[in-house]
Amino acid sequence: MADDLKTAKHTAKDSVFADLFQDKKYLLQLYQALHPEDTKATEDSLMNVTIHNVLLNGQYNDLGFLVNNKLLILAEAQNTWTMNIIVRALLYLVQTIQEYLISEGADLYGSKKVPLPETELYVIFTGERVHKPDTVTLKEEFYKKKTSALDVTVKVLYGTVHPDKTKGEDIIGQYVAFTKVFNEQVHIIGWTREAVVETIRICKNRDILKDYLISREKEAMTIMLDILYDPDTILKNHIASEKKIAAEEAREEAREAAVRRMLRDGKLPHEDIALYEDVPVEKVREIEDKMLANV
Repeated sequence: MADDLKTAKHTAKDSVFADLFQDKKYLLQLYQALHPEDTKATEDSLMNVTIHNVLLNGQYNDLGFLVNNKLLILAEAQNTWTMNIIVRALLYLVQTIQEYLISEGADLYGSKKVPLPETELYVIFTGERVHKPDTVTLKEEFYKKKTSALDVTVKVLYGTVHPDKTKGEDIIGQYVAFTKVFNEQVHIIGWTREAVVETIRICKNRDILKDYLISREKEAMTIMLDILYDPDTILKNHIASEKKIAAEEAREEAREAAVRRMLRDGKLPHEDIALYEDVPVEKVREIEDKMLANV
């Protein structure tokens, strides 16, 4: 069973989104899409601080990065709408701030204020939804009119267009377009390897994440197939496969038992038995030889 589950090394969260922005070339493009006013930022200005294993069940955020060690940006891609993204963003933020303070050698018990970066939280929503808020907040969604000392604001992005429209969609818009092409192919072809191959082909032709897909096509294929076949799906497929094998073995045993009965009866030639039980004549002879050997 372990061999069957070997491909489950990524979860759906370890996606093209996360892989794409591991490359600072695209991370810079993301930052520029969020802050086009900052024309001085470079790849060296950015430091990836994506966290892993925030909770005991192994949750982690899609992307976190610092800009000039002053601005902290956490982002996550979301296909299915849920307000719980706000809670997850809060947990990611707390963990990231904690690690940031440790790296800065900050003394929380000292009299001097500890350094805290400005923070921005984003969710890039790639699914279909009628109501599309620009921001969602913890206080409004979870506490309503109740008093709460806790709040966090998450900005929601749905794909943006470069200010210079002649340049087409920015990196966020391209990623959203990529996911929509993928969804379309899954709808047409199903959750198959062919859907992944066709998604990559179409996106390269349409200049959607083209450079990334050309340079890392093999990695993108692997990641997308892991998304298609996440651990739960793999386990379900494995169980279904085991049931199918067991059913076939049961049918084979039933055929062999029927052939044995007919051979003992001795009324039909091998050819007729083979035709009746839908097995090769050689199989009938093989069963007969085993019967004679056991006599």
